[in-house]
Amino acid sequence: MKLVVAIIQDRDTDPTLQALTGRGIVVTRIATSGGFLVEGNTTLLIGTDESKVPVVTEILRKTCQRRKLFVPMAAGITDTAYGLQNQIEVEVGGATMFVFDVEHFEQV
Repeated sequence: MKLVVAIIQDRDTDPTLQALTGRGIVVTRIATSGGFLVEGNTTLLIGTDESKVPVVTEILRKTCQRRKLFVPMAAGITDTAYGLQNQIEVEVGGATMFVFDVEHFEQV
């Protein structure tokens, strides 16, 4: 058995959960926050057979899109008058996925 921990953007959560549960994959959703942009994320905990890990990976690849976002170069500045010339483009989204071996699993 494997435990897949996937960190995704909030906006990708609903389609990802629908795709996973539609394939019979059980998932637990936890609301989390990112450290760099301090935006909402969702962390998914997915306990599954090793044979289903490629299916989970493919679903995450299809439903979790990478996007470009402009953020101020100076942290904490949110004034729109600051202008785009003082902002940098960063890529966000996609999925960060960790796969762990599960030594023991039990439902009580």
